[in-house]
Amino acid sequence: MEDTYTVDEWKYAHYFTLVEHKDKKLLVKCKLCLSGSKVLSTAINSNSNLSKHLQKVHASTKLEANPVSVDTLEVSQAPPAKQQRLDFNQTVSQGQGQINKAIARYVVENMQPVSTVESPAFRQLVSMITCSGGTQQMGRKTFSNYLDKEYSKMESELKTTFEGLDYIATTADIWSVHNKSFLGLTKAVLACKRIKGRHTYDVIAAEINHIHSLYGLSTKVTATVTDNGSNFVKAFQMYQPESLSDDDDDEEVTFTNVADVLDTSTEEGIVLPPHLRCASHTLNLISCSDVDKWLLSNPGTKGIYRSATAKCTALWSKASRSTLASELVGDLVGKKLLVPCSTRWNSFYDAVARIVEIPMTDLSTISNRLELKCIGEREFQFLREYCAIMKPLTVALDILQGEENCYYGTLLPTIEVLMSKLLEIREGLIIATGLPDAIVQAIKTRFASVLESNDAILAAVTLPMFKLRWLRDQRKKEMVKGMLAAECHKLIPRPGPVQQAAKMPVSPTTPDSSSYNVQDFFCFEEADDTFSTVETEVMTYLRTAETGMEILKQFPTIKEISLKKNAATPSSAPVEKLFSLGSLVLSPKRNKLSDQRFERLLLMRYNHWSLLVSTFCCFK
Repeated sequence: MEDTYTVDEWKYAHYFTLVEHKDKKLLVKCKLCLSGSKVLSTAINSNSNLSKHLQKVHASTKLEANPVSVDTLEVSQAPPAKQQRLDFNQTVSQGQGQINKAIARYVVENMQPVSTVESPAFRQLVSMITCSGGTQQMGRKTFSNYLDKEYSKMESELKTTFEGLDYIATTADIWSVHNKSFLGLTKAVLACKRIKGRHTYDVIAAEINHIHSLYGLSTKVTATVTDNGSNFVKAFQMYQPESLSDDDDDEEVTFTNVADVLDTSTEEGIVLPPHLRCASHTLNLISCSDVDKWLLSNPGTKGIYRSATAKCTALWSKASRSTLASELVGDLVGKKLLVPCSTRWNSFYDAVARIVEIPMTDLSTISNRLELKCIGEREFQFLREYCAIMKPLTVALDILQGEENCYYGTLLPTIEVLMSKLLEIREGLIIATGLPDAIVQAIKTRFASVLESNDAILAAVTLPMFKLRWLRDQRKKEMVKGMLAAECHKLIPRPGPVQQAAKMPVSPTTPDSSSYNVQDFFCFEEADDTFSTVETEVMTYLRTAETGMEILKQFPTIKEISLKKNAATPSSAPVEKLFSLGSLVLSPKRNKLSDQRFERLLLMRYNHWSLLVSTFCCFK
């Protein structure tokens, strides 16, 4: 009887890859070998050579039997063309460059350590990829050099992209972790640089100026958004360029080279762009500091606010520390209690809102079972009113912290609508009746400079989704309309002396009165059509019903204003997102990662999915 035993029926056949079939022999490669270049020979009906190889070379590896081989190597006494169940010649071959890029993308995007490339399991996985000439495995040092080259390419591409942009805005913040401090600067991520020593205003100013200069952005950055920290505020106050004298009575517009101003404005050579405070951080201050101050200073809310929050805190503490308490809440109401985070006010609101969703009877049952004081009806009413009042604030925060289609022009309409909604909530309140007015007053105080800013107004009106819709006062609408027209006139150059002379009528060479006629007597300058052109563009833009950004292509002057005024974001959320990724890269296990390696891995990870080099890049 003919022996029909084949190699692919062997329980360890899946550790080998078929290279070539020669008569009654098979040439294979071992997937466990790191080099992956050694070719082994075995008979089609015997596995002795392969078994000896595993026992000798991979004795320390725990082998797993697999009776059914994934890559079928079955052969028989028939001709070679009919012996293979799978046609290995049809396998798609990948280039070495594609494999290296795929490995780098896997390591960077999944926050894996560089040493991953030396893991035996990972090397085995890579060896299964078919590559013409054989797959070459990279060691840790080789892979690190490869990442450095890719980082240099990314940096060069960013600089090239920035060269084609006229207006750019950045966000900046400082992050401390594992006794280290880092300065983050984003549009795309420009830097996450280690800062040693005290975070004084001059150190911060020098670092920001250096990063802007490194990418050639010193004359292009329209604003930098930071939080309300005193060191950031002072840095931008001390290193601003000399203000140009503006005389409203002058009819002529004086144009000054911004680059010259930036080069000569300070002796230190450090000049920072205009400073914008993070709107989200400001709203957080209002929600925490100003609201708490009012609730604790008002006799009608002081006691009930303290007692209600104390009972909520007891519930959160019990449910987060005891598995039995957590299971009790889950079984009774079908949801778990949310525990607030000390660094984000939104989490406190969400935690209180979750409690308010639970019926009073279930809350009493939970408190009794956990041996805690029950929340009274008046306290429950206060919590409901608190959530109703603070709900618009949470929505405004989510809008301003958004990363898509959230331009600086979103800020003023958001603030105006927020104040209107807060004042509408006053009706129906029983306990916290004065809280909406207190929040509105806090908004007017903390956002006073923004509410009076012409740049913020122009940024809003040049966004098609807003235009003048967010303004309720008709006189304010007319004023903003005139402001937009005036800004458009600044971008359209006035005719020079030569053009003016060309428009003047040519007088007769001889002042002979007999040669004059009526037309010569009534001779006037030709009307300047610049005014009508600008007014027509402004009026047509404001009357269009379309709200998409594409409509700006039809209004080039307004588009130019929008590009400049809306380059910034209303909050520093992008740089905070950077630091959240940084905590994954610089984990306690990777605390020994060099500062340069950490920065490069983080920048490559962030810029891969968030290359926001220009807010209006689709119009460039």
